[in-house]
Amino acid sequence: MILEQLLVLVSRKDGPRVFADSRLVKKGDIFVAVKGTHVDGHNFIAAAVKQGAKYIVAQKGAINPDIQKGNSSCEFIEVENPAKAAAILAQAQKGNPASKMTNLAVTGTNGKTTVAYLVRSIINGAGFRCGLMGTVEYDTGKQIFQSKLTTPDCFTIADIAGQMVDSGAKYMVMEASSHSIDQDRIEGISFKAAAFTNLTGDHLDYHKTKDSYLAAKTKLFEGLQKHSLAILNKQSPESFIIAAKTKAEILWYSVDEPADITAYIESMDISGTAFELAYKGQSEKIKTVLVGKYNVSNCLAAAGLCLAAGFDLKTIAAGLSAFKSVPGRLQRVGFDGDFTVLVDYAHTDDALKNVLETLKPICRGKLIAVFGCGGDRDRTKRPRMAKVTEKYADLIIVTSDNPRSENPQKIIEEIITGFEKQDSKKIFVEPDRKAAIKLAIESAGKNDIVLIAGKGHENYQILGDKTIHFSDEETASEFLKKK
Repeated sequence: MILEQLLVLVSRKDGPRVFADSRLVKKGDIFVAVKGTHVDGHNFIAAAVKQGAKYIVAQKGAINPDIQKGNSSCEFIEVENPAKAAAILAQAQKGNPASKMTNLAVTGTNGKTTVAYLVRSIINGAGFRCGLMGTVEYDTGKQIFQSKLTTPDCFTIADIAGQMVDSGAKYMVMEASSHSIDQDRIEGISFKAAAFTNLTGDHLDYHKTKDSYLAAKTKLFEGLQKHSLAILNKQSPESFIIAAKTKAEILWYSVDEPADITAYIESMDISGTAFELAYKGQSEKIKTVLVGKYNVSNCLAAAGLCLAAGFDLKTIAAGLSAFKSVPGRLQRVGFDGDFTVLVDYAHTDDALKNVLETLKPICRGKLIAVFGCGGDRDRTKRPRMAKVTEKYADLIIVTSDNPRSENPQKIIEEIITGFEKQDSKKIFVEPDRKAAIKLAIESAGKNDIVLIAGKGHENYQILGDKTIHFSDEETASEFLKKK
C-alpha cells in the first residue's frame, strides 16, 4: 500500500485513526513515526505494533527489518517525510476541513499575534466568521481555548480547523511559528496568502543560526502556489530573500515609504495612532488604538492578507479602526492615577526596542522598564536586550522571566553584561518578579510610563520543573490599588 491509498482509507467515516503517539494506538490504527526535537517516533514502532497498529508510516530505510519480518499482519509504508505525511493524514481524517476555508498565515519574529487579531477583526467586522490559531488563543468561532503552542501539532490543527468549519467559519488565520514550519505541522493546508513581518534574533537555541531561522520562515512562502499572495514587509531586508524564493505573487507593504500598500502616519500619542492607508489609488483614514510605527506595519500586513482574501479597502479600514486590543500587547493596566502602566509581550531585543522607541517620545515623565529573559532559550539576545533598554529607559529593573531549569541569577548576570554602564544608578536588579513590579510602581510619578515587558498575556511563571500562577497584569493591579 502507498500513502495515497492510506489517505482514501483514512477519509472514510469507519476508517483507521491516525496517531504519532504510540500510547494512543489501538487495534487497526495507523502509527506515523515522526522524528521530533527530543523524541524519535521510530523508536516506538515496536510499541505501536504491540498496541495493534495495522499500518506503520515511517522514514525510508528507518524501519528495523526484524520488526517487519516478525509482524506480517502489520503493513509498513515508507515515505520521504513522515511529519508531512502525518499532517496530510491528520487533515484527511477530519474531512480536510482546511480545504473548506480561505486560509491566511502570518510569520515573523514579532507581530504575528497582532496581525492575526487584526485580520480576525476585519473579517468578523465584515459579517463573516474567522477562526484563529495563535500564541494567545485558538478561536473556533464558537469557543475560545487558551493556546499551548503558537502553532499546535498537526492533529490539533486539523481538529480545531474542523471545529471552525462546524461553527460556520469561512476563513482561518494562523500564526505560523518557525518551529511549526520547520517541523511540517502545517502541511496539507493550502494558504490563500501568507504575510511576513520581520526577522530578528530569537529561537537560535533551536535553529542555531539566523540563516536557518530565516530558511524556516522562507519555507512557508516556498510552499505557496502561483495563485497565492505573499505579503512582504519592504522595510525588512529578509523580505527580498523570501521574494526570490516564492512562486506566489508579491504585495509589498511599507510605512511612510512607497509600496504596493502604504501607511502614512499623521499623529500618534498614548491613546493611539492616526494614519492614511493607501492602495492602488485609493485611500482610507484610520484611527487605531495601537501605538507605534511597528504596529502600523502590523496593520498593513493584516490589510494585505485581507485584500488577498477579497475584502475591499473600506471594509479593511473599518475593521482596523474598530479593533480594540491584543491581550498582553501594550496592554494598559486599569488605574485612575497620573501615570501609565503597560504590559507587553516583548521578549526579544527588537521587540523591546520597538516598544521603548515608541513610548519614549510620547512619555512626558520617566520611562520605567521592567524586563528579564527566559531560561533554556536563546541566550544571545540577553545582553542585546540590556543594551536597547539602557538606550531608551530612564529607570531599569532587571528581573526573572520564566527561568525554567536555569539559575535566575545566572540569567540576570548574562543580561547585565550588555549594559555599557553596569554601575549606573538607573539600573536595579530584583530577581523576584513580583518585587520588581512593586518597585517599578512605587518609583512611578506624574506623567511616567511603566513598561512591564516579556510575559504579556502569560499567566504563569516556570521555575525549575514547577509552573506557578503569575500574571504581570494582576500583580501590577494589586500594587496600583495600594498606590
